Amino acid sequence: MGTEIRTFYSLKELEEAIKEQVEFYKSLAEDYSQWLGSFLRDYEQTYGDEEWFKNLAAFNKTLKVKKAPKKAERKGKKKKKESSIWVDFKELMLSASEQGEAEILFEAIEKINGKIERLERIKLAVEDLEKVGLGKDILYITYINDGVPEKIVLKHKMGEEFGEKFKFIADFSVSKELEF
Repeated sequence: MGTEIRTFYSLKELEEAIKEQVEFYKSLAEDYSQWLGSFLRDYEQTYGDEEWFKNLAAFNKTLKVKKAPKKAERKGKKKKKESSIWVDFKELMLSASEQGEAEILFEAIEKINGKIERLERIKLAVEDLEKVGLGKDILYITYINDGVPEKIVLKHKMGEEFGEKFKFIADFSVSKELEF
């Protein structure tokens, strides 16, 4: 996905784009979850007693109960250090083990679920913008980073007067004390 700037001609159009992204990521997370489940079934006999495998199996069970971990739960987890199965090669990490495969599946699912959570919150914010009633004569120039809208510039389709409504206008008066 990368970084892009897209112009939307209505909040409905922006909301639909967000819904499409959510559906895409949910589908991707489901595919990876199935891959992880298959991995666990295939290697249960070989690695079932190892700690990393038990942790992965526990994570997979929580995925079936709830699709995306809550933000508070993710913050509570310590960032695990890279295991010894990884080798640095310039800007890459390489592994030739099943544990490496399991780790990247786990990490991808976590990141995708986090992205889904952010997109859902942004969708709610866009719905709130609709309730505010910004109007139909507005362009929504949207900065999208890694598939997630982060900033929106509101621009009136007919000219610049719309921007004036969002400027902070204040008059200041300063009194000067007389010195004797």
